[in-house]
Amino acid sequence: MQVEETFLKGCYVVTPKVYWDERGYFFESFNKARFEEQTGLTVSFVQDNQSLSSKGVLRGLHFQEGDYTQAKLVRVAQGKVLDVCVDLRKESTTFGHYFSIVLDAIDHKQLYIPKGFAHGFLVLEDQTIFSYKCDNFYHKESERGIIYNDPDIGISWDLPTNELILSERDRKLPTFKAYLDGN
Repeated sequence: MQVEETFLKGCYVVTPKVYWDERGYFFESFNKARFEEQTGLTVSFVQDNQSLSSKGVLRGLHFQEGDYTQAKLVRVAQGKVLDVCVDLRKESTTFGHYFSIVLDAIDHKQLYIPKGFAHGFLVLEDQTIFSYKCDNFYHKESERGIIYNDPDIGISWDLPTNELILSERDRKLPTFKAYLDGN
């Protein structure tokens, strides 16, 4: 496993060693000891989540606040997504900046997103299975979000707006500025 920090401190791209042969492939999707050795972090995942989505589905940008903030290790088990995280840590030098990466079921890269980040993804292939580990439990009352097309963040989703499929909830998320102002 190779772990590389992105320009967002504490956010890592994890590339597993994939072993291919005539039967298919094998890879270790997570190894706590190796991950902690390469990052210097201590992780304890308590919940795994998975979604199945069609091409064009955009989920996010979501996060939890307070005692229920979550770090996540995200990956694609089938298909392909454009995965995006936004630094919401006010003390960070990259506050308000985002990182994006294509995650797919071919190279099996993963993204570790630390606490204090918003997260979202755009599905690029039909029947995509997205899977992630969380280090804290889901808590509905602590759930927050920021609108995917916020002009101050400026995420390049690379798909026309009319081709995006969003939940009603995600369409109504506040802007980054409104979130910061407490609205």
